[in-house]
Amino acid sequence: MSATPAARTATAPTATAPTTPPPAPEAVRGRRDDVDLLRVLCTAAVVLCHTAAAFVDAGHRTAGIAADSLTRFAVPAFFAMAGWAALVASPVRGERQLLRRADRIVRPMAVWTALYVAARGGAEDAVGALSGSVEPAFHLWYLYVYVPLMLVLGAAVLLVRRAAVPRWTLALLGLCALGATLRGDLGRITGLELPGWAWGLSLYPLGYALAGAALLGAARLPGPRWAWGMAVVAALAAVGVYQLGFRFPAAYSALPVAALTLAVLGVFRGVRVPRRWRGAVRRLSEASFGAYLVHLAFVAPLGPAVAARVAPGLPAAAALAGTALVCAAASFGASHLWGRLRLRAWLG
Repeated sequence: MSATPAARTATAPTATAPTTPPPAPEAVRGRRDDVDLLRVLCTAAVVLCHTAAAFVDAGHRTAGIAADSLTRFAVPAFFAMAGWAALVASPVRGERQLLRRADRIVRPMAVWTALYVAARGGAEDAVGALSGSVEPAFHLWYLYVYVPLMLVLGAAVLLVRRAAVPRWTLALLGLCALGATLRGDLGRITGLELPGWAWGLSLYPLGYALAGAALLGAARLPGPRWAWGMAVVAALAAVGVYQLGFRFPAAYSALPVAALTLAVLGVFRGVRVPRRWRGAVRRLSEASFGAYLVHLAFVAPLGPAVAARVAPGLPAAAALAGTALVCAAASFGASHLWGRLRLRAWLG
């Protein structure tokens, strides 16, 4: 089933989610409960975002936009966690380690792109996936931004802290930076309509990465947690009003979205999980990247089917929540299963 127009719009790099469900940083000394919780929450929020898009397409605009507003922090928070991991928690010690980290993202990304294209796309999508996100796997746009972000942060660490020049990394970043221009020039020279170029990095992911490094890496939470919780409530209201009355989907760089993201980070900063729940939260955290990669396989057929058959209003809101819950459970369950089968290197 092809992605619907609203679903595609809801995942445009300059606008809305998925991200992102993103990859886990390397294991570091002393696991952070707050980061594990954030990764699980953000992955579940991505599933809710794409389920909401299906309901908006089916005419349940209010329920869909309200649900989407609850998810707007997810992708920026993933960028924030990337900054914390790369600059504070586990900075790279050499270029080989940095490229291995990138490989752990790109390899599952390539496998799932191939699976989605084989199931829902064609030859044109397969070619386009090399340089840009394609409709059968539209949710993977996030990784076309995440990988360059990881390379930029890692290169900065090596250049500043290690006084080392990561030549291969800088060459890859140069290709990312020049790819769009080269694609346009080559298209004009040959007269061919070439696939779009999505490998690149704008300022807003870098801004969230730096904010995440500062906030999650801070020695203590600035201000009481209840104040951050009140900020979350206020920012959620602002995002909802913004999306219902001004622009849907809200850009990730929009002020209400930035405020919501920082407030969520503040609420979760330093949270401790009770010992009896810690194992389950860590297993879910480890499964989150795989859940992000696979979730569209559940949302794409189930979301539109349910949305087309439900009455508007409260029934639609309840059906949306239930559908998202089912899809999230199926996604985390599938990812946990192939983790037990030692397939994470290929399936995420």
